[in-house]
Amino acid sequence: MAISARYTRYLVVAVMGLTFFYFITRSSFQLPSAASLPRPKPSYEDFKSQKPQNTGVNSTERVNATFVTLARNSDIWEIAKSIRTVEDRFNRNFNYDWVFLNDQEFDEDFKKLTTSLASGTTHYGKIPTEHWSYPSWIDQNKAREVREDMGRRKIIYGDSESYRHMCRYESGFFFRHPLMMNYEYYWRVEPSVELFCDVPTDPFLFMKQNNKKYSFVISLYEYIDTIPTLWDSTKKFLQAHPEHIADNNAVDFVSDDGGETYNKCHFWSNFEIGSLEWLRSPAYIDYFSSLDQDGGFFYERWGDAPVHSIAAATMLKRDEIHFFNEIAYYHVPFTHCPSSEQTRLDLRCHCKPQENFDWKDYSCTSRWFSVNNLQKPDGWDKKD
Repeated sequence: MAISARYTRYLVVAVMGLTFFYFITRSSFQLPSAASLPRPKPSYEDFKSQKPQNTGVNSTERVNATFVTLARNSDIWEIAKSIRTVEDRFNRNFNYDWVFLNDQEFDEDFKKLTTSLASGTTHYGKIPTEHWSYPSWIDQNKAREVREDMGRRKIIYGDSESYRHMCRYESGFFFRHPLMMNYEYYWRVEPSVELFCDVPTDPFLFMKQNNKKYSFVISLYEYIDTIPTLWDSTKKFLQAHPEHIADNNAVDFVSDDGGETYNKCHFWSNFEIGSLEWLRSPAYIDYFSSLDQDGGFFYERWGDAPVHSIAAATMLKRDEIHFFNEIAYYHVPFTHCPSSEQTRLDLRCHCKPQENFDWKDYSCTSRWFSVNNLQKPDGWDKKD
């Protein structure tokens, strides 16, 4: 019995020790739960497959149109602001698609963020190298010398090579990208823009129902030092192709003397809503191809804004061009804010009417109203 009692005490002590050791080491040795295991970072494709369906109240009434943005991965936070303002003021009720184009591949962070902000389907495309490079007929040494000279003269973007590729691309290629071939209309959106008013009705539908091919909200004079021979190239083209000149065109918007000279007026193309079918038409393609052969995108600094504007003013009927007064818009440094107080109240605008650029001296919008015999909106002549 003594031996049995001794072994019993040993056994009790051993069990107590093992129990104590188990409890104090439990947290250190327990297997990790599934929730605590590291997970791979979700990809854009994973995120895209989980995105909810469009629920905009007018999403079933859309026309075949898309927003289009030329951007780089480094523009992510600036384009995020633009998407947010467009969605809040308009697209959350319509869910239009969004096409993003880049001369490099978009990264996962850019695609996930922009997809999360856009209510419509997002598409991401890489620009073909031949659309973002020097064509074979361009003398690159001459082009470099031009950039250096413009840089010395402090001409805006005058020394930028990438800016020239961008202007050439926006002038002649974005509407031919495979992703864009799926659509009839586009709305161009740049990084760091803002919409100040609600857009309760569909501008795309308005364009289609009223046979509008091009629209704008801001117009102004171009820097002549960036386009000294653009009008010469244009006149040469129009003389060779009179079939592309539209009846009842708006050439009097861009010329004070019946087409002899260019007055530098142009629609500011960082905002434009337009017809992709028009840009893909023989008239516009022929015009761009002629300009491209002349080399002014690289030997000068031709912008896509005067190119689009001159084409619209000469190759479209004047009533195919529209001024969207109701779409209040900002792109540094200019603002379009509706002149009418009632319009601003009705559309819940938050822009300052004093900052409206429309009727200032450097704007061409007053000229647009004049040559088309249009009545200026209420409040246009108020100074404060």
